[in-house]
Amino acid sequence: MDELDIEHRLTEVEQRAKSNTHRLEELAPVVKEIHIMSNTMIKLVEEVKHTNETVSNLDKKVEKMDSRVDEMENAPGKEWSDAKRTLFNTAVGAIITFLITGLIFAAVQAF
Repeated sequence: MDELDIEHRLTEVEQRAKSNTHRLEELAPVVKEIHIMSNTMIKLVEEVKHTNETVSNLDKKVEKMDSRVDEMENAPGKEWSDAKRTLFNTAVGAIITFLITGLIFAAVQAF
């Protein structure tokens, strides 16, 4: 290699170094922005986790309230059902008592 080749190669290396330096300087703000966006995403993910936990807790409370409302809605119907059962049992008991009393009365008169 002669001096002229070395000079050309050195010139090319210097130009490539300047070009690379310029490209790196252009990329530095992009890299910085990517880091900022990454940190923002991390914060957003944490906030979404917190929001999901809150929604989950609210869902549990709503389910609990839903079951309590169902119980409250069914209470009058259950009371009416219990009242009908009691009335039926009382009527059947009265009829059986009347029949047994009649049989006893008939048996006593027969003797």
